Amino acid sequence: MNWDDTTDTDATGERLVGSVADREDQAVEAALRPKDLGEFIGQEKVREQLDLVLRAARARGATADHVLLSGAPGLGKTTLSMIIAAEMEAPIRITSGPAIQHAGDLAAILSSLQEGEVLFLDEIHRMSRPAEEMLYMAMEDFRVDVIVGKGPGATAIPLELPPFTLVGATTRAGLLPPPLRDRFGFTAHMEFYEPAELERVVHRSASLLDVEIDPAGAAEIAGRSRGTPRIANRLLRRVRDYAQVKADGLITKDIAAAALAVYEVDARGLDRLDRAVLEALLKLFGGGPVGLSTLSVAVGEERETVEEVAEPFLVREGLLARTPRGRVATPAAWAHLGLTPPRSGTSGNGQGDLFGA
Repeated sequence: MNWDDTTDTDATGERLVGSVADREDQAVEAALRPKDLGEFIGQEKVREQLDLVLRAARARGATADHVLLSGAPGLGKTTLSMIIAAEMEAPIRITSGPAIQHAGDLAAILSSLQEGEVLFLDEIHRMSRPAEEMLYMAMEDFRVDVIVGKGPGATAIPLELPPFTLVGATTRAGLLPPPLRDRFGFTAHMEFYEPAELERVVHRSASLLDVEIDPAGAAEIAGRSRGTPRIANRLLRRVRDYAQVKADGLITKDIAAAALAVYEVDARGLDRLDRAVLEALLKLFGGGPVGLSTLSVAVGEERETVEEVAEPFLVREGLLARTPRGRVATPAAWAHLGLTPPRSGTSGNGQGDLFGA
């Protein structure tokens, strides 16, 4: 079972299949997080590589190398940072990039670290540039220069830091400048989970939450969880509620399917917004191509909501494609909604395509 906190508060936090943690998620995740690498499910390569890094550091009696974890929210970045601290028998301090707006903010945190402490910096790509430049020296030389005064009379006072391990987490590794990225001794990318791994996550969560579930029920929840443990955990809680009210508390395949139908999460993990985008694209525009602005108006959502919340999963599932001419539905989208594609050369309203496609 793997959980990951984030400080983002975008629209995905309000969706049942959103990967951003709300307050309820964070409270539950704190109780369900694995305590060591042996309990951590999935991410086999990352676990194996990280285990070697930590074992070698312990054998040398040294602080572990700085670690950079990238990947979508909900895949276990925060959990791994806590496991790193536990494996190294060191305390951990948690903060985030958006919370560090000035170099002084970072200097205050760094100067109060203990030797060997793990500093977890979530959404590290959102840190301010002055703080980022201070972090370069802190990571490499365990030293920062604190500027006292202003103008010509300003003086840089060097401040020695105890050796520490920085664990940076980011959902957008491409936004990290190369000088910062290169200072991490170990980098890992967190992949989306396979259904079989998510079934193990669901079974573990159900055991800890004292929920009865059979293998078919766990498979049903896992298949709708978008490859993300956090979503699997959230769906499990909602299905548990349904099973307690509408059934005898046991989660079977039929109970899970009926519960998730109530919450409008279909067999592939699409929710109301996802299906609204696909239905507008297919029924109103004949499968496209159609511009993003036009599509967002048809759906009744902001352009950013369609582009940043709905589209990534639809593209990853092979249901929608982004092209220079606009958004285009794939044959899989027509099949998923049970619709028949229009004849070649006609658009959704029966008129010929002006571009001859």
